Amino acid sequence: MLYCNLTFNLNSMDLSLVIMWLGFLMAAYSVVGNDVIQTLGTFLSSNEKRPWYVLWAFAGTILSIVLINGWIHSDIAYGRLSKIDIPATLEWWYLLPPVVLLIITRFGIPVSTTFLILTLFSMNKIEGDVGAILTSVFDTKAVLGKMIMKSLLGYVVAFSAAMVIYLMVTNILEKRFMENPIKEKNRNYWVTAQWCSTGFLWWQWLTQDLANIYVYLLGGGNLAPLPFFFSLFAILALLGYIFYSKGGAVQKIVKAKTNTTDIRSATFVDLIYGIVLMIFKDWSAIPMSTTWVFIGLLAGREIAIRIRLEKRLSRATTSDIGRDLFKVFSGLVISVVLVVIIKVIGG
Repeated sequence: MLYCNLTFNLNSMDLSLVIMWLGFLMAAYSVVGNDVIQTLGTFLSSNEKRPWYVLWAFAGTILSIVLINGWIHSDIAYGRLSKIDIPATLEWWYLLPPVVLLIITRFGIPVSTTFLILTLFSMNKIEGDVGAILTSVFDTKAVLGKMIMKSLLGYVVAFSAAMVIYLMVTNILEKRFMENPIKEKNRNYWVTAQWCSTGFLWWQWLTQDLANIYVYLLGGGNLAPLPFFFSLFAILALLGYIFYSKGGAVQKIVKAKTNTTDIRSATFVDLIYGIVLMIFKDWSAIPMSTTWVFIGLLAGREIAIRIRLEKRLSRATTSDIGRDLFKVFSGLVISVVLVVIIKVIGG
């Protein structure tokens, strides 16, 4: 990993340093507004009656522990950038991916921040040739090709696992959850279980996707104390805003799925999601799209529940799942098109 002891010395601050911090702040806002809700969406939905700052304090504490632990061990990205060749100097066009992501997030589209942010970095040494760029998309030996393959596999595994699990447990659990509201005497047990599963999932997600933010600070592992804690407080503030606004536009996707506001159902969704992320995190250091895993999990769950409860799949259900899949796939297309444009204009 390239070494860079970033400081706030305004007298020596050059354009590259400005781009680094602007890119970091925009990427942080985009990732928090898009991917975080996919991770904590069921947590927010099932705890709507609790004060937002209580939920923020819980998530913020785990975030702080993960970040500080990574910083102490000089690897905030938790190995996810070890295969990415980060340039020592960032040009202005490295700001375009988070800008595009900011725009997309405003419309509540759950695109992959991994692809939108890391695609340009992963093709740093590929010349501005359209053919070479497109070849790297399908080349499983190239970093981008590996990212796509791992993400596709993540979608399939999450989809399949959710299908199998919910085909088995829908009549036993989900149907019972929907027909029998949680009893007050059991609420504390489920709250504890759900907060534990959410904490587990949140930890797994952070060690996957912090790379999408700290890639602008060259991985962040060698940050001096002052800029590191500035970056930590900036992310905490953005996280607080998202909790205060109850998730923003992306949260609508979570609420559209069956019974995700039930704390008991949310517990199982978070647990399955966290286990899948843990498996893929330990499998390889190549970054992957956690968005694709999330969408695959919700799709498999929704199909299984509908089959069990309604004995069929309605056109509305298949259309909803198809739209979600189209949205995440469009993120990949946008990423590649954006890189082609940047490579052409940037030479």
